Amino acid sequence: MNFKANKKLGQNFLINKNVAFAEAAHGEDKVVLEIGPGKGILTEELCNVAKNVIAVEKDERLYNYLNSVLHRDNLTLINKDFFDCTKDELSIDSLDILIANIPYNLSSKIISWLYEHKLEAVLCLQKEFVEHMLATEGNKSYSKLSVMSALSFKITPMMKVSKKSFFPKPKVDSQIIFIKPKKEVISKKEEEIISLIMQHKKKLLKNAVLDSKENLNLDMERLEKLFIENASYNKRVFKISPERLLNISKELLTLQK
Repeated sequence: MNFKANKKLGQNFLINKNVAFAEAAHGEDKVVLEIGPGKGILTEELCNVAKNVIAVEKDERLYNYLNSVLHRDNLTLINKDFFDCTKDELSIDSLDILIANIPYNLSSKIISWLYEHKLEAVLCLQKEFVEHMLATEGNKSYSKLSVMSALSFKITPMMKVSKKSFFPKPKVDSQIIFIKPKKEVISKKEEEIISLIMQHKKKLLKNAVLDSKENLNLDMERLEKLFIENASYNKRVFKISPERLLNISKELLTLQK
């Protein structure tokens, strides 16, 4: 059945079975969560190999279609916005992995959700987004996303996916990655400080901190002393490693009034 893609939902339907097969292989004998199954090309492959599949589809048209064509005992379909689903609906405690071709506009939000729930995933994402995730210090693509991705996950690039693998064809190519959350917990306050600093990534670190001093509410006398004692504050932000930026955020937290 032909469906007109809903642009508001960021729909681009996978049409390449080889891509679906490669992704599904990582769900063998596992309890798999899929977000946005669309027309079900990946869902069907997952059902062939997975122990159980929980697929969440927001679009009622597609949900009804999938219900009519996929009759599998190991498949649970949910017609709901993924972020409105409860832990019980998603069987969160029994999930092994998320495998999905997610809408590009939900990439950051889903990455955050994965870290919060410490769930590994195989994701097909916009190629440029993946480049930002993997960028290291000194690279022009180095950003807050790069820093938080390095601190939060072990990321393995797996497979490049041509835009021709989707319909309607998106403007950009994609890439499949495997991501596994790290055990270390980064606090919201530490993340906020990193975010403020990375907004001024081309500046010297001390200037980036000073530009954010009102939001950081720092003891200026102790801060000036820190600038003198620590050479890192004379480096440009985009040349500082994720691990060092995390340590700096911890240092700055101790200076808050």
